[in-house]
Amino acid sequence: MSVTAASTKPPLILASSSVYRRELLSRLRLPFDVVVPDVDETPRPGERPEETALRLAAAKAAKIAAGRPGALVIGSDQVATMGDDQIGKPGSRERAIAQLRVMRSNTVVFHTALCLHDGRSGKEQLADVQTKVRFRQLSDAEIEAYLDLEQPYDCAGSAKAETLGITLMERIESDDPTSLIGLPLIALTGMLRAAGYPLYG
Repeated sequence: MSVTAASTKPPLILASSSVYRRELLSRLRLPFDVVVPDVDETPRPGERPEETALRLAAAKAAKIAAGRPGALVIGSDQVATMGDDQIGKPGSRERAIAQLRVMRSNTVVFHTALCLHDGRSGKEQLADVQTKVRFRQLSDAEIEAYLDLEQPYDCAGSAKAETLGITLMERIESDDPTSLIGLPLIALTGMLRAAGYPLYG
């Protein structure tokens, strides 16, 4: 997706390959480009989940900002955790089944990290927006039926909240309803305002 930014605004770039983040950013009706960053997303030994998410969000934004001076670059990353364990993207049906079996009747915390890198000054704004999700007591048959319909293998915790994944959830606690899907728009619009980027024209 590519939309030409108005000449009075710095270019706005989403550093992401996620179609979900792209759709969320489109809701703001702002002109933006999408550039996919090449960043190793492997957690570092001993790194806390929120540290992983914040580091990767900043790395994605900085990677693209290096080649686009003067732009505002948005980076984001999400890590799901249950207790001390990180829950990543399953990548396969077998891993998704295993994830959802562990998550049922438990609370999972989704850390959605956001970075706005201002290429005009080199400054960055960072936030970790947390969402607590209590999952229902799901039968194996329900888990498999959900996966048959949704195939959410590119979503942290196999929970595709913007569609059928919402049916897996008993309760959601968050300051930002868009955070769980992958791009916290309340935090982002606050960052854009702080950077002097006009939101309404």
